[in-house]
Amino acid sequence: MNSTLKKRLILILVLLIASAIYALTIEKDNKHNKVAAETIDKIELPASITSRQEQVITHTGYTVSHNSQWCIPNWVAYELTAEETLGEVSRGDDFVPDPDVRGRSANTNDYKHSGYDRGHMAPAADMKWSEAAMDESFYMSNICPQNKNLNKGDWKELEELGRDWAMLYNSIYIVCGPIVESDYKTIGENEVAIPKAFFKVFLRKTNDKWSAIGFYFENKAGNKDLKTYVKTIDEIETIADIDFFPLLPDDVEDDIESKLNIGEWEM
Repeated sequence: MNSTLKKRLILILVLLIASAIYALTIEKDNKHNKVAAETIDKIELPASITSRQEQVITHTGYTVSHNSQWCIPNWVAYELTAEETLGEVSRGDDFVPDPDVRGRSANTNDYKHSGYDRGHMAPAADMKWSEAAMDESFYMSNICPQNKNLNKGDWKELEELGRDWAMLYNSIYIVCGPIVESDYKTIGENEVAIPKAFFKVFLRKTNDKWSAIGFYFENKAGNKDLKTYVKTIDEIETIADIDFFPLLPDDVEDDIESKLNIGEWEM
């Protein structure tokens, strides 16, 4: 065998080995993502908060991390499915204290004449699949003082887009809540904290691939294209001091939370 032919055979062998290793790596990654997509329960829940007061409460349609110092949630998290968006339960209007909250709680009188709306975190329109879920969406643990224009404008527009995404992608995971500064102001007898801003993050899996996107709204009037509010999950985590989607495999979490994934979401 001449040296030229020998070199060609060695090169072919190296290429075959490299191709086999690459194929095995891709298969492993696909299986990893597939297992993650199929077996993770309650993936929408953030990590426990240690930097401030927290009581985690599970309701029919959402889970809330309530802060009894602020009398508003740290976050509210839930899954929204395409089927749930088709619910026909009529909207409620009975804002009441959450009976499961320990410690201080807001009541609807705190909001009277405050200039702020009682802004839902998990919106009532996402809970129309169940009478109990609808009623519990009006618990004050799910409510924050929100600028009227924001509540009825861009925030509502994002809520509607979320339902569109649930229909389009079959299901989505949502976490939202307030950003409260250390020198926050308050309303009402119970001294309910007025947020500086709000965040909302979304997670979905499509064809066993995960994707996430975040939004940040200052608590003030304005009307902009929703794309102008987009931030990476990493950016929202830093602002909110919350670790989102900790149940994802670390490599998947690191990848999707560091990217500005506007192109992967229909907007």
